Order: sequence, then structure tokens, then C-alpha cells
Amino acid sequence: MIVRKGVKKDIPQVLELIKELAEYEKALDQVSNSVERLEEDGFGESPVYDLFIAEVDNKIVGMAITFFRYSTWKGKNLYIEDLIVNENYRRNGIGLKIFNEIKKFAYLSSCVGIALQVLDWNKTGINFYKKLNMEFDDEWINCYMSIDEK
Repeated sequence: MIVRKGVKKDIPQVLELIKELAEYEKALDQVSNSVERLEEDGFGESPVYDLFIAEVDNKIVGMAITFFRYSTWKGKNLYIEDLIVNENYRRNGIGLKIFNEIKKFAYLSSCVGIALQVLDWNKTGINFYKKLNMEFDDEWINCYMSIDEK
């Protein structure tokens, strides 16, 4: 198993993992992203995310998408949008290897920290992040607004 930076040709398999996560979160109907948009946003003229891949026998079995965000109080952070390991490959240390690669990338990118979100009912995810000594915040409320093309 190797962990590496993702490349454009990985995107079709990445989208399948994204859909697998959405199905696990009972929200598959909310996935509207496409291979084309992921390719443009990650590998186009102005990339907005970095991609990390875990591969076994030339098959992508895990991935993470990260991007930089800025805290006015602390400085540059690396945000993990998703860290996904295919269900058949979980509990083999793949998530930890991906996370460690992300941590190294954050350090080399002069980040002061790593941030992410995990659903309150995702006990497996919560326990994974607790083992990594992530701090949990029960004070902030997430907000989101869709932007219509109209």
C-alpha cells in the first residue's frame, strides 16, 4: 500500500469513494459533483484543493481532499474536507497513513493546525480522530448557503 499525492487520472475512482461516503452518511442524493468539476477544481488553472491517495495493487482504496483556510486568530490551517477509506479496507491503518501524510504536508506548508468536521453520530470517525488527539468543539454551529446560478 502506498500513499501519494493524487493526479488527474485518479478522479473517476475518487468520485466513487465520495459517493461511497455519501451513501454511508445517507446523503447520496446530495452529491452533485462531477469528474469534470473535480478535475478543474483540483488540477485546472487555479487548483483549490490537494488530493491524497492510498493505493493497493493499483486500486485506489482511500483518499483525502484538503485545502487551506485562514484563521484570523491563529493563521494558516489545513482543512480536511473528507478522509475516506473503502469499507473493505478499513481497520488496516490506511486512514492513519493518509492522515500522517496530510500532517506532514501541513507542516511543510507552514500551517499552524489541521481542522475537520465529523458527524456527531459517526462514532468510528470520532474515535479515530480522538486517537489522533484532535480537539473537539461543542461551541460552534456550522452554517451553509447554496449559491443559485440565477
